[in-house]
Amino acid sequence: MLTKEPGVIKDSDYYIYTPSTQAQNLFLYPLITGYFRYLPGYCLRRTSLDSFLIMYVKKGTCEIELENRHFHAQEGHIVMLDCYVPHSYCSSKGWDALWLHFDGICARGYYEAIIAGGSPVITLKNNYRFEKYLNKVYQQFKSGPSVKEALLNNYIVNILTELLISQDTKNPGVMSASLISDSIAYINDHLTEELSLNELASQASLSPFYFSRLFKKETGFSPHSYIITTRINNAKFLLRTSDLSIKSICFSTGFTSESSFCTTFRKETGMTPSGYRTYVRK
Repeated sequence: MLTKEPGVIKDSDYYIYTPSTQAQNLFLYPLITGYFRYLPGYCLRRTSLDSFLIMYVKKGTCEIELENRHFHAQEGHIVMLDCYVPHSYCSSKGWDALWLHFDGICARGYYEAIIAGGSPVITLKNNYRFEKYLNKVYQQFKSGPSVKEALLNNYIVNILTELLISQDTKNPGVMSASLISDSIAYINDHLTEELSLNELASQASLSPFYFSRLFKKETGFSPHSYIITTRINNAKFLLRTSDLSIKSICFSTGFTSESSFCTTFRKETGMTPSGYRTYVRK
């Protein structure tokens, strides 16, 4: 549909969508998408609109106001707004934008994780994937009548994932989670080897004390407890699914002696390894 909105060039188009009840219960879904060429002096102010907005500035500049905070966006920037609260976007010079109003069962969670109390204006190192999926949503409506809601959900998830990943280098909390994720991957890759706190801390380029605090904060486990729990979980899997001896399982999961394995297994599960195998195979 071509717009008739004052202040928008007449060949600008938009598409309104009403999601099915299934989409509303399961998915992220588009509500309105379009490509607008805004004239100098355009200004829109709202007290509320039941959606979240992603706007990709293709050309020009605009000024954003969100809950009495002011921000500037220019070509290549992405604006993400919670339209449930008062907001505005205006420009004295005009701008072009590809945009999407969306909502869904986890839309607010994504919004809060991406914005995290900071600026709604986002800069990506590389806009290619973001723009690709935003354009796919727009083209789904522009190119034809057939709309697949599951596919649209996938596109929107990919858009939001690109924005979420972009915050890794800006948000210390996200950086901490990423650091511990790397440590967990290292533990899983070296589970059959001796893993000391000093070694894990060195891999993360942290002091042992700070690494332990950070690991506990992100996982709920101390490094030692996490390693033991992971080894026991691996042993339980092998006891359920293989005919390996208790001794073989002991060494293949990183324990240094059969007696320490059996003692630890019983402490963690309340059963001996052989008793567990008998129980799960009944």
